[in-house]
Amino acid sequence: MSRELKPHIGIFGQRNNGKSSLINVLSGQDTSIVSEIAGTTTDPVKKSIEIPGVGPVILIDTAGIDDKGSLGEKRVFKTKEIIKTIDLGIIVLINNTMSNFEESLISLLDEFDVPFFFVHNKSDLQSLENSFREKIISNFKTSILDFSSTNNPDIDGLVNLIKKHTPENAYQKTSLLGDLVSYGDIVLLITPIDVEAPEGRIILPQIQAIRDILDNDCIAIILKEKEVQTFLQKTRIKPKLVVTDSSIFLKADAMIPKDIPLTGFSILLARYKGPFQNYLQGTPYLSKLKNGDKVLILESCTHHVSCDDIGRTKIPRWISQFTGKKLEFETVGGLAALPLNIKEYAMVIQCGGCMITRKQIHNRLKPAIDAGVPVTNYGMAIAYLQGIYNRAIEPFVKFSSKEEYL
Repeated sequence: MSRELKPHIGIFGQRNNGKSSLINVLSGQDTSIVSEIAGTTTDPVKKSIEIPGVGPVILIDTAGIDDKGSLGEKRVFKTKEIIKTIDLGIIVLINNTMSNFEESLISLLDEFDVPFFFVHNKSDLQSLENSFREKIISNFKTSILDFSSTNNPDIDGLVNLIKKHTPENAYQKTSLLGDLVSYGDIVLLITPIDVEAPEGRIILPQIQAIRDILDNDCIAIILKEKEVQTFLQKTRIKPKLVVTDSSIFLKADAMIPKDIPLTGFSILLARYKGPFQNYLQGTPYLSKLKNGDKVLILESCTHHVSCDDIGRTKIPRWISQFTGKKLEFETVGGLAALPLNIKEYAMVIQCGGCMITRKQIHNRLKPAIDAGVPVTNYGMAIAYLQGIYNRAIEPFVKFSSKEEYL
């Protein structure tokens, strides 16, 4: 499993509350630097470990939420930004106390719908009082564990709380296309080998589709676009489903008989981990763009940019040709902060998100959705711009009439 596809667990708390010690005990390694000097942890530190009942996860050690000074403020900002990328938060307390720092942190966790629980650390120095436990449970409707990283740490108790509070959809994976196929079905994958394809490999969404086909006891046939027609004519095989790279939707639409379902890798990912209903609602806004509108394109990974990059070159060109409008395009890679307020953009177009978690995609798009800014996905946008949107989403959407389909 890719590092970035594992559930992410953020460890938060004030300086010197023992966050790093907690991670070291849980991971069984000296992952984070431990020191009596407050503020030792600066940038977030990630560690991949295996948790029984959950599987592989990423633990993230963060700077103290009470850090001070101009540098400390930057550290706190990075700590809070981590909230947008995690599936679970663990808040480390000591001495039966909470402050405005934790209250502010909890507000952010609630804003991004991130579940959390508390660990009362350093219980060897001061144990958890019943009155404080009851206050935490009553006020926050979550759990709190009395814990010591140095004196018989209750690892089982900590693991049980992680299992209890980690959302199931963070580690129990659904299928890309399991509801579309049955045992023994043939799925044809059209995979162009162009300048954007990594040397000697195929791209991650295609690999994920192949694995999903095999997991569903089906047959995967992988072809470049030039071989598709010859294959279909010579073999007379009729695939149950065809999945194509979005960049050649038009070619695939012309080659694949209309009675064979056709969709794209990016659309599979859109339904698998994106806010699919929001994409369905937002995609047609491409027809409503006006002169001067700003369009934000979100790439969720960083990569070498080719001369005909899909997000930075092809999609802007296709949108401009489709609308006939003078538009401004801005591309942001990775999970970096946006250069403008989200309300400044007329539309947001998210990549497939093969390298990030479902939670990260949803939180990445949440500000736009909350602000009423239309959102869509690479594959869905490309299908719409090339006039085959209805066919590309038909495997997942049932049209009530022929007129609606057309």
